[in-house]
Amino acid sequence: MRDAKGSDSSSGTTGRVLHSAAGYDLLAWLFMLGTGEQALRDTLAGLARLQPGDVVLDAGCGTGTLAIAAKRRVGSAGRVFGVDASPEMIARATRKARRSGVEVEFRTGLAEALPYGDGTFDVVLSTLMLHHLPRELRRRFAHEIRRVLKPGGRVLVADFGAGQPGRKRSLIGHFHRHGHVALDEIVELLGAAGLQVAGRGDVGMRDLYFALAVNPASAAATAGSP
Repeated sequence: MRDAKGSDSSSGTTGRVLHSAAGYDLLAWLFMLGTGEQALRDTLAGLARLQPGDVVLDAGCGTGTLAIAAKRRVGSAGRVFGVDASPEMIARATRKARRSGVEVEFRTGLAEALPYGDGTFDVVLSTLMLHHLPRELRRRFAHEIRRVLKPGGRVLVADFGAGQPGRKRSLIGHFHRHGHVALDEIVELLGAAGLQVAGRGDVGMRDLYFALAVNPASAAATAGSP
């Protein structure tokens, strides 16, 4: 069942699931005034410190723009996977990757129950997605991130923040009214999951903030495979 905002209660999650893939891309274009979406994705890939050969998961990948940018960063020696609760998003992401001439493996799945083995990924990306999850699912998602990260692996979480007092809201902030997650809350969430925060700050666009954390798990941990 979809709610008035286009989410779906039949996907097996209590988080908000977006289904209008074309609408998602249109809103992204409008938010960036038609020119800056790719620049934002490139900035996020840089903040995640993506390296050639990395194995990357984009959790809550939407229509795949960031996953495609990540694949270009990690090159032929790397692999990129995208997971989203919406089949419509996954279908559009798959078409976009094919048109872009890059290989990204997309599949439907839940953030709170990632369909991948332990210690699979060098990097997990979570962008503009955490605010869709209720608090309990955020906690479960953070623990899932640590589970699927390799020892020493990194996670980048970027989302809408509450903004600073007295600071003028950006255009994207005015459009985006249905949720945000305070940066301090993101940092606390990652820390509670056993991840060590290595960086935090402003993405470079008002209202968008990031936290970068590292999995300090023992090098003896067993790596999985996607």
